[in-house]
Amino acid sequence: MSDSDIKRLISAAEQAKTHAYVPYSGFHVGAALLCADGSVYTGCNIENASYSVTNCAERTALFRAVSEGHRSFSAIAVVSDSEENTPPCGACRQALAEFCEPDFVILMCGADLRFQQTTLGELLPFAFSLLPV
Repeated sequence: MSDSDIKRLISAAEQAKTHAYVPYSGFHVGAALLCADGSVYTGCNIENASYSVTNCAERTALFRAVSEGHRSFSAIAVVSDSEENTPPCGACRQALAEFCEPDFVILMCGADLRFQQTTLGELLPFAFSLLPV
């Protein structure tokens, strides 16, 4: 990934974080998903009083992109207001695995925007799939 792509994704995720709806946890998260064609889709976490209906920023970005016809992705940046870098939760990892290869890049950031880079394969080495490998 180029430095400009990294900066663009982190900046977009940071902006998306400002739209988070988090009246219960107060934990703001934004995500920016880079499509293979270079377009970027953002998402924020959206909480609900019925906690199981809550949607994470990563899935919001992914579902927005898929709903617009995208099926191939290169990377995602996740930015939170935590002091620690924030990885995607297990549900988000599995949702990403439906569309992304193991070498899909994940940039994890906390409030200071210093990032840690990993891959989906490193975070989810045994993804569940019904599709032929």
